[in-house]
Amino acid sequence: MSFKEEYLKKIDAVIETGKYEDTWESLSQYTVPKWYQDAKFGIFIHWGIYSVPAFGSEWYSRNMYVQGSREYEHHIATYGNHKDFGYKDFIPMFKAENFNPDEWAELFKNAGAEYVVPVAEHHDGFQMYKSDVSHWNSYEMGPHRDVLGEISDSVNKLGIVNGASSHRVEHWFFMGHGKEFESDITDDEKEGDFYYPAMPEPYHHSLFSEPTPTKSFLEDWLVRCCEIVDSYNPKIVYFDWWIEHSAVKPYLKKFAAYYYNRAEERGEEVVINYKHDAFMFGTAVVDIEHGQFAEAKPYIWQTDTAVGRYSWGYIKDNCYKSPKEIICNLIDVVSKNGRMLLNIGPKPDGTIPDEDRSILLEIGRWLKTNGEGIYGSKVWRYSEEGPTETKEGQFSDGAETVYTSEDFRFTVKGDSLYVFAMNPPKSGTVTIKSLAEADASIKPVFSGIIKSVSLLGYDGEISYARDGEGMHIDIPNGTDTENPIVFKITMA
Repeated sequence: MSFKEEYLKKIDAVIETGKYEDTWESLSQYTVPKWYQDAKFGIFIHWGIYSVPAFGSEWYSRNMYVQGSREYEHHIATYGNHKDFGYKDFIPMFKAENFNPDEWAELFKNAGAEYVVPVAEHHDGFQMYKSDVSHWNSYEMGPHRDVLGEISDSVNKLGIVNGASSHRVEHWFFMGHGKEFESDITDDEKEGDFYYPAMPEPYHHSLFSEPTPTKSFLEDWLVRCCEIVDSYNPKIVYFDWWIEHSAVKPYLKKFAAYYYNRAEERGEEVVINYKHDAFMFGTAVVDIEHGQFAEAKPYIWQTDTAVGRYSWGYIKDNCYKSPKEIICNLIDVVSKNGRMLLNIGPKPDGTIPDEDRSILLEIGRWLKTNGEGIYGSKVWRYSEEGPTETKEGQFSDGAETVYTSEDFRFTVKGDSLYVFAMNPPKSGTVTIKSLAEADASIKPVFSGIIKSVSLLGYDGEISYARDGEGMHIDIPNGTDTENPIVFKITMA
């Protein structure tokens, strides 16, 4: 019996004897753990073979085989003919000679991250961990390091939750363009080979595409995912988008049942992140790639975004967001019951680019002062006030949202309401209309008894007044208003 066959029997046995069956009805028993409800900020890590060419994006493995693309032309000019130098030939160049997971974990801790999700396997099919499923992995090739395992151990030592993401299912078609001309990807690829199956890419990545992913491929996908669960015990498993393909649904349910049952055995609580409608609503946590919801939701959700605009992985000419843009995005997301998974892209030698590091440390400095209003917070009756509207949907964060001095966001925790001034003036007074005194109108108003008003990071007294127009709060002289500031209103 092969390794895959043995593992599939194990998966069935765990589901047969566990609380969760592989049906949506059974999986709807799932509840989001409190630790994840309280957590608001995580780190995503795209690091792999694609970091070596460092050109275009982390989709280099696909795009280098798309005739006429920038990556195709760059590849020929830089590395030569695709037949003589294919994607697999980058593996020996991926040495990770300066990879220090303890240093990474320390940086993530200083950034204020509560969980870390490395990409365990990207669309290119190269596993960043020690595996019994395939020899095409970072432990046996390239760095000869169990990258996922080492990162997991290092973050856990610092009290950070470890996770893992799988983008494997898209490998069904990801290398298919290499068969359209003479390259190192041929029709001779068989199961177990690096490029296999290299099928034709579906039009607009159709969810009902032909040829449909085969039973053998999907069983392999399932075993890979469950092997990650058993070997590394991730508390979060993140999936990329193509898992919603119609053929994958039965295997998704099997994975969720297996993962949730294994967590029950260990006395732990775990999370699955998914996109679109891959999972039945309520059986896992929805994620929006490079975007968010415009309004507060009664359910837990997540956005995944990146420090760079052009690529998830490291490239040499990325365009970086400012720390302020990311902080504002984090505040807006949290005020609407979301959390942020922020991606960085390490270099192929294992060092984190200076730009990524600088952004993370600035976010960490802000959170050290203002995280009280972020961590463990909940949605207030209003999530926002002001003229600036939030764009909703995936891939909606391509351009920076510019806030005004009249834009505020709100969270609540314990006996305190936190008011985030998104773009405060350097001095003067801000007016928060949502906190106006009660009047004779039937409009819901803020009528609580205020014990105190303070500014996070400032020890002096804060002057404020309330009337029918709102709460007027004076900004103390010398306040750092480069980033959002946070007023804490404590109630009786």
